[in-house]
Amino acid sequence: MVARTDQVTDPAIVAGLLLARRAQAYYSRKLTELTDADFDGPSLLPGWSRRELIAHVGLNARALTRLVEWAATGVETPMYASPEQRNAEIEFSATLPAQALRNLSDHAAIHLTVEWRDLPDADWSNLVRTAQGRTVPVSESVWMRTREVWIHAVDLANGGRFDDIPAPVIDRLIGEVLGAWDKRRLDESLPAFVLEPSDRTEPFRSAEPEADAHAEPDRTGLPALTLRGTAAALAQWATGRGGHGVTTLSGDVAPTPPRWL
Repeated sequence: MVARTDQVTDPAIVAGLLLARRAQAYYSRKLTELTDADFDGPSLLPGWSRRELIAHVGLNARALTRLVEWAATGVETPMYASPEQRNAEIEFSATLPAQALRNLSDHAAIHLTVEWRDLPDADWSNLVRTAQGRTVPVSESVWMRTREVWIHAVDLANGGRFDDIPAPVIDRLIGEVLGAWDKRRLDESLPAFVLEPSDRTEPFRSAEPEADAHAEPDRTGLPALTLRGTAAALAQWATGRGGHGVTTLSGDVAPTPPRWL
């Protein structure tokens, strides 16, 4: 008989699933607040309509479901056949009637959460491959969906806010962005970053900054860049969603951040 509660017992995964489901509930509420006509408006993602964004989020749930099924069965089921197939599927799905897009969003999210629910405890460490080619335990799919849905709820551009995202998600998101920049720092001559949130006790730092991160250059020869704001504002800036509420040490407007993904 299929389980009616999550089979996983790892406390970290259990907590992650809660955040993922909170994210989906928030996204679904913001989606419900849109009229069918609103679907034709722009999202906060440059060049993307709300239709394209909604299609993308629904199809992302389907893609992650394939990874969970891979972990459960051992049969390789990639997220997407190719980048071209992914893009074509988004483009086609964006043309669906608004109600069909709503159904895609709801049904895909439910299917994913059921697959998570029914995945045996021992299978959460099974390895799968992301669309970027990373080999990760399938437990990573929980964070991948959490990040996707919280951020894109804001990208719907109808009142979603980074301030509504739970602190653990904001903190992990900032750390992930800094980590991505660290990997490209030398190749792209990026500075080290020190992000000083007014609502946290410790700053977020790029890896291996010099002792005086406010002034001394790092290995690139560039001085570290220190920015201040709330953690939510810093996460919004770092992910390329605008720098409102973020300033430099001298009080200037924050510069455009490097690309994240």
